[in-house]
Amino acid sequence: MTTLAQFQATLGYHFQDPALLQRALTHRSFINESPDEALEDNERLEILGDAVIDLAVTEMLYHRYPEMREGRITSMRAALVRTETLGRLASYLSVADVLRLGRGEEEHGGNNRPAILCATLEALVGAIYLEGGLQVIRSVFDRHLVPAADAILARDLDRDAKSTFQEWSQAALGHTPRYATVEETGPDHNKTFTVQVLVDDVVCGEGRGRSKQTAAQAAARDALVRRTRDT
Repeated sequence: MTTLAQFQATLGYHFQDPALLQRALTHRSFINESPDEALEDNERLEILGDAVIDLAVTEMLYHRYPEMREGRITSMRAALVRTETLGRLASYLSVADVLRLGRGEEEHGGNNRPAILCATLEALVGAIYLEGGLQVIRSVFDRHLVPAADAILARDLDRDAKSTFQEWSQAALGHTPRYATVEETGPDHNKTFTVQVLVDDVVCGEGRGRSKQTAAQAAARDALVRRTRDT
């Protein structure tokens, strides 16, 4: 298991206020089950972090790719801030090891759900911003998101994945992909959808998102990555 000290070393930022770090790592389910152990969950920090990420990512793309047109900047930003990308980064940082979840949520695999990992990472960014400002956020992003941006750009993963996969599937396999929602989790105001893309009834990819459309795009991207890996 990753300790808080190890986690902060991997993150590249050490909090001056341990209580702020703990708040960023506290899911509302922990509050519900342990009301005496924490005063606040991370949802307010998540909202702040979401806005900070949008700004910092846009700024990073603007400076790192000076020849990139505005439409590509928009698609690259969307690719970097989507749930799947931030969820994978959270997994790499071992957020699941330090996340404070209620026992029920943990038993149902909450510490491996991309939506929860993404939300926790957003809360962490919000907390870092409050303590260190944008300059520290830039440093953290240079360390962790620049490689992801380069990989997305190199493989065109910011393009409309459903259209790209459909073009390939029809040309290479002679079939049009179809999309099936296989799971819905969470309350009505904060659902997470799991969608599979199938070609001739064979599952080619799977994705999750906060809407069916986002999940379908994630499934198509997964199928494209699998196709690239298998060729």
